[in-house]
Amino acid sequence: MQQFKTDQRLNKIKNVISQRQPSLTVVLENIHDPHNVSAIYRTCDSVGVQKVSLLYNIEKFPRISKVSSSSANKWINTERSTDTKECYEDLRRKGFRIYASLLSDDAVDVYSIDMTEKAAFVFGNESRGVSEEAAKNADEVFYIPMRGMIQSLNVSVAAAVTLYEAQRQRTIKGMYEKSELSTIELDELIDEWCER
Repeated sequence: MQQFKTDQRLNKIKNVISQRQPSLTVVLENIHDPHNVSAIYRTCDSVGVQKVSLLYNIEKFPRISKVSSSSANKWINTERSTDTKECYEDLRRKGFRIYASLLSDDAVDVYSIDMTEKAAFVFGNESRGVSEEAAKNADEVFYIPMRGMIQSLNVSVAAAVTLYEAQRQRTIKGMYEKSELSTIELDELIDEWCER
């Protein structure tokens, strides 16, 4: 399929894939508004997140808008789960440390997290936040410092702030300069993307 792409398009695909960060992932728990989900996908694509887990055990799985995501979901792998324990066990088997976004007395400042390690960030429902189970079983809960009267950001904005901090830390460490993917994984993903 690669032979059917222009050199410019193929080079763009190769460049983007080489900067993907499989050691950085996002879990969206019961986020109600599909526009928020789509906006988060767009941010994930922009910072190199390759996989998003949709953890839905209350809300229906969202329909992701091609308009608000700018078709970012096309370039990101999605896993679906209805069980928090299974989702977390799978992440831990893969070596991820799990951080749940939560306003809490024991939450750590988002800027104090080492995001250059394998990290999974969990964002919850617009009204309820992350569930008690998701928060309790995370390795840590975190918050984004706020200086105004409002206590929290829109979930898609909170995800963007968090993921851009991850990108900042990873850029400083040079993690976008050398691919985390093996040559075989790179070639497989390039072939897959060329068919999209």
